[in-house]
Amino acid sequence: MFYFVYCIDRPGSAALRGELTEAHWAYMDGFAGRLHARGPTLTVDGETATGSLHVVDLPSDAAAREFGELEPNWRAGVYAAMEVYRFEDLLGRSMWDFRGPEGPRFLVVALGDGDAGGIDRDQDGLIVLGRLRAVGDGGPVGVAACVQAPDDRAAAMMLAGFEAREVSVRPWRFGGRPAAAE
Repeated sequence: MFYFVYCIDRPGSAALRGELTEAHWAYMDGFAGRLHARGPTLTVDGETATGSLHVVDLPSDAAAREFGELEPNWRAGVYAAMEVYRFEDLLGRSMWDFRGPEGPRFLVVALGDGDAGGIDRDQDGLIVLGRLRAVGDGGPVGVAACVQAPDDRAAAMMLAGFEAREVSVRPWRFGGRPAAAE
């Protein structure tokens, strides 16, 4: 089962994050065959990480929480918060299967209990798309997508077919070791 694990950086933790880059990558190497999407969210200028997204195949809710809690940045205090949801893949592909041209990329999270069926899944810029469900009871929470779009407004519009009560859009890029990020 896929899980969406998103950690939000603690203000002022950029230097510590930098020190832990290799430890983070080494930890993720242990999940290489199970990662569906990964990468940092960024400041608007794309220069500084603000969080870290991982969509990973794990056997249980408990394993998903453990995945996040054992991650070196979490253990060292880089992250201020962690969000963990079940992730139902709606495209049937990982971020590595995306073949679009290079362009600005975003993580879009739309919270609400609406139906994801209204989202056009054939949009060129959809990299990864999934329905979010609560750990535990599996109730609907929303949808999340990694997208490629000209700007944040266009990125948000890619989920326009989903009736949301809250939408967040964050600049994002493919993650992983530089040689593996392509």
